[in-house]
Amino acid sequence: MAYPEVVRVFATTQEPDYDSPWQTKSPSSSTGSGVVIAGNAILTGAHVVADATFLQVQKPSMPDKAIARVRAVCHDSDLALLEVVEPHGFLDDVTPAEIGDMPRLRDEVAVVGYPVGGEEISITEGVVSRIEVQRYSHSQRHLLAVTVDAAINAGNSGGPVFGAGKVVGIAFQKLTGVDNIGEMVPPPIIRAFLEGVAAGKRPEIPALGILTQNLENAFLRRQLGVHEGASGIAVVQIDHGGSSYGVLEARDVITHVDGLPIANNGTVTWSGKHRTRYDVVLGTRFVGDVMRLGILRGGQPMEVEVTLKPWRPLVPRSRYDQAPRYMVYGGLVFQTLTRDFLGTWDKWWNKAPKEFLNYYYLGSRSPDREEVVILTQILADEINIGYAHLYNEAIATVNGAPARNLAEFVARLTSIQGLVEITTTSGGLIMFDSEEVARATPRILERYRIPRDRTV
Repeated sequence: MAYPEVVRVFATTQEPDYDSPWQTKSPSSSTGSGVVIAGNAILTGAHVVADATFLQVQKPSMPDKAIARVRAVCHDSDLALLEVVEPHGFLDDVTPAEIGDMPRLRDEVAVVGYPVGGEEISITEGVVSRIEVQRYSHSQRHLLAVTVDAAINAGNSGGPVFGAGKVVGIAFQKLTGVDNIGEMVPPPIIRAFLEGVAAGKRPEIPALGILTQNLENAFLRRQLGVHEGASGIAVVQIDHGGSSYGVLEARDVITHVDGLPIANNGTVTWSGKHRTRYDVVLGTRFVGDVMRLGILRGGQPMEVEVTLKPWRPLVPRSRYDQAPRYMVYGGLVFQTLTRDFLGTWDKWWNKAPKEFLNYYYLGSRSPDREEVVILTQILADEINIGYAHLYNEAIATVNGAPARNLAEFVARLTSIQGLVEITTTSGGLIMFDSEEVARATPRILERYRIPRDRTV
């Protein structure tokens, strides 16, 4: 039988409801693909098992399904490792697939899996057409990816891509609106994930925590002290508390990353032959690793070391396997602004409030704002009459103190005795008496069938 190591993954998932964060959406079912690797493990895509409540796998040689669970998952790189719970020994008769080397341009590959439209295993063939950093739609991270012209359709997700008899990628997405342009997670990212799992590393890909600008303008380079023959990118913004905080400064020019020279367009030559974005080097690094950067500060060359930390944008990107955090106070529902909440709008990039979109695209963490605390809805009650128009606004202060993050905001809000004064960034003013709120809370929770007033 062809490719007995390729299995079908059946997932029942239940996503959070960010419109009503105290509840979840209805369960839904989906299928994906996976491949058996060493250690009786199944390698698949993180998006195949994200928010899963129940998992099963099926071998091509047997119609009966086995119950599985997630052993490890890295949503950043869209990879997951499953293990069979029962029956015992379900994968013993399967010879594990081997992880191969990085494919080259024009190498022939075969995408193997269970796409929609049939029950049997499907094999589509093509060639490697591009190798560069791409945006992973599951995590919104920019990581190394390999583009192939073999068809990748729904159900293929998480399935292996074979080259020369070994796994050279995991299919994870396709470009919409075009034919036969699919992308796979390449071997370096896969190996880093598996090595990290084996070593007990944190399943996240770190970030430098900076915003940079290319330096293709010669006059700008001269003003920043980039001498003739040198090249690099300018640091324009540094995330508070991120990897580079306290190490880099605005207007530093990064000339080298991990020993690789950075061109003025923000690219490096990776693996000696692929020119792509400079952050390609982060895909195989772990939180806690130390990375060396060559910089120019005021025209003077320096070398600095950065201890890598997780990516923590002001507005968190898509999150999985966790419930949203919220607080109901006086019938007002407070949350953290996230990519998931923005997704409650159809075509959110056009329809969501412009202030929220500005935070998403341009905001950065600062000492006064680590998260954007937002008022998402007002549950009508006699205590909040007159405030109904203030929903979908960001919170500025509570009793004069800035809303740095949701946990601190809730702690301060619930510790106040007497007058509570909340202001929004649009100038909205909300006032409560804390004793009246305490009396109103039970009836509001009962009226709107909310099990508890907070998860913070």
